[in-house]
Amino acid sequence: MQDSHSGANIDPVIDPVIDPVAAEQTYADKLFAHLDEEVARARARLDEVQRDVDPDNPDSDALVRRETEYHGLNAKLDTLGVAEAGLVFGRIDVADDDPENPVPGRGDLERRYIGRLGIDDREDNYRTLLLDWRAPLARPFYLATTAHPEGVETRRNIRMRGRDVTAVDDEVLSGDGAETSAAGVGSEAALRRAMNEARTGHMRSIVETIQREQDEIIRDATRGVMVVQGGPGTGKTAVALHRIAYLMYTWREQLTRTGVLIVGPNPAFLEYISRVLPELGETGVVLSTAEQLVPGFTPTGADSVAAREVKGSEEMVTILKRAVQAYETVPDSSITLTIDGVPIEATPAMIKAARTRARRSHRPHNQARPHFAEHLTQSLAEALAHRIGTDPLGGKNLLSDADIDQLHDDLADEPQVQALIDDHFPELDPVDVLEELLTSEEAIADVARDYDDYTRAALYRAPGEPFSPADTALVDELAVLIGTVDPEEQRRKEEAEWHELVEEAEDALDILSSSESTDNDDDQFEAEILSAADVIDAETLAARQRVTDNRSTAQRARADQTWAYGHVIVDEAQELSPMEWRMVFRRCPSRWMTLVGDTAQTSSPAGVDDWTMALEPFVGKRFRLHELTVNYRTPKEIADYATEILAQIDPDATAPTAIRSTGVPVAVLPSGAEVVEKCDGLSAVIDAENVATMKGLEFDHVTVVDPGKIVEASPQGWQDLYVAVTRATQTLTVIGE
Repeated sequence: MQDSHSGANIDPVIDPVIDPVAAEQTYADKLFAHLDEEVARARARLDEVQRDVDPDNPDSDALVRRETEYHGLNAKLDTLGVAEAGLVFGRIDVADDDPENPVPGRGDLERRYIGRLGIDDREDNYRTLLLDWRAPLARPFYLATTAHPEGVETRRNIRMRGRDVTAVDDEVLSGDGAETSAAGVGSEAALRRAMNEARTGHMRSIVETIQREQDEIIRDATRGVMVVQGGPGTGKTAVALHRIAYLMYTWREQLTRTGVLIVGPNPAFLEYISRVLPELGETGVVLSTAEQLVPGFTPTGADSVAAREVKGSEEMVTILKRAVQAYETVPDSSITLTIDGVPIEATPAMIKAARTRARRSHRPHNQARPHFAEHLTQSLAEALAHRIGTDPLGGKNLLSDADIDQLHDDLADEPQVQALIDDHFPELDPVDVLEELLTSEEAIADVARDYDDYTRAALYRAPGEPFSPADTALVDELAVLIGTVDPEEQRRKEEAEWHELVEEAEDALDILSSSESTDNDDDQFEAEILSAADVIDAETLAARQRVTDNRSTAQRARADQTWAYGHVIVDEAQELSPMEWRMVFRRCPSRWMTLVGDTAQTSSPAGVDDWTMALEPFVGKRFRLHELTVNYRTPKEIADYATEILAQIDPDATAPTAIRSTGVPVAVLPSGAEVVEKCDGLSAVIDAENVATMKGLEFDHVTVVDPGKIVEASPQGWQDLYVAVTRATQTLTVIGE
């Protein structure tokens, strides 16, 4: 390994064998020169785009073109900006009969540099200077070992800090200089370095250290549901994030248009991974916890274990359906309405028939309400016609069908009729319905009448207490039962409003035109008199009142509860309850999903014990399962300790193989011992109070306090303890029993 290099004033004549760092610095400088040129071109074009359209005389087509190019250029500049995170990180010399970049003196070897984005030489027929790590030709960098070299003779790991090359590591994988024994994953210098470095509080990219089994998952062509099962330290999260980057590279047009959703277990986890995707060159994704998936709904309360279990169960579908239907009422007796001094009876039979008509529409409650209103109003119109149009001589009703239609229209605007509709089939709001249900023991007793006392007691909370995270999936379910705004219906409404604006603008122009001065009768000046229509048309006038949506795909998706994402990643997927699975699958009608988790780490009382059972309601058995078998993070000393806990959870489970050893055994101290946090690296103290927030995180040093209390605090206590002891990358201290 070579020492750091400043990157300045490099001698153009460099022996790459004697000074490989300097040689790679020269190449990196060349790449950055191309990158800087590309950035300059993009910025210059961005300046031109911003000047292209006259804001005082907008043309709708030009505005659309401008906005599209403007956002595209900004996205490109964001992508180019990831280079500062380490533009190039690898190089392979690989067998190739027709190399584009031949190794000096070797016409049978291609030299490929691997990095975070691709760079071509425009002046040399777009010759490849740097391969995007997601490109198929970059795969051998990740797959090659001495046992299976994939045609690679030499692999070089290049380490950078900013624009400076600081070190290189070479591995000879085939040919005369290859190692005599098959190299395992633990032998790779880049991986060892990454695992041994101190944690920073943000997840580090593994793009330069991806291993064979990880790469196969990242590039899996499955277009359905894919489950990645893996124990602690196997790199599940990193694999999921790199898979997103790969998918957005491969199916960029589709996923840029539809967006990608990442669902994580808690806000701390999302903050932890937040810097990884930009480093990979992808920023067009929505990061969210399950509790944040309903726009505008922010739960701040906490539930008991029983409440989380009950609210997460699929039985809530039945309970919530009943809660909505409870608002669709039929009175016990007739209700008298007085219309222009004429009394008519709204009978229970009329209202029940209207409710039946609404329910038979198979529409959500709010969308079925017009059916209820129409049927009831028609019944009232016929009753009124019978009252006022009856022939006193016993003949045919004196009112015609047209008269009855007019009565119907008049009654539709009658406040008494509107009040009747509101009383027996009101317009509902999901949040209000859930609030009224959970804070009323009577309402719970009604909708959960055939459930046990445990269920009913778990659902109730005192009025005034805030909603909890488990309530988010219930609000989402209610939004479906009640009916939210259909995006296509909203688009049609906006289009109608646009045409209305155009008509209003045309009316305004007509008024301006009719008020033109007619005092000048001299024909010679007629050509010089401009009317309003000469300088502005109706659509331009309307456009000035129209709000243009310039938000990115991710911004629009986050604000739209009915958005259909092109791909969804769920990390710590074992934590989702059946109700949360329903919520997540609604956001991905294509069922193109990557789910990563470990059923041995399930801490949610309504979480996943078995992937098949969890996914069967949505995809049957049509999902692909990958298993990660190597523990890269956890030292063997800690992994052995954790394996004893895993046996309590599932005696038949096989722990992933730990490939690292620190030589530092787990320190077990008596209860009450002082917690001493180590200063080198990131430390965490985990107990029964905060263990739930540690899911998915990692620290250099971990102290677990009172493990017995962690086990006793929840039905999933052993799983929580398993999570706690496997957060450490260097040392573990356990205080108490």
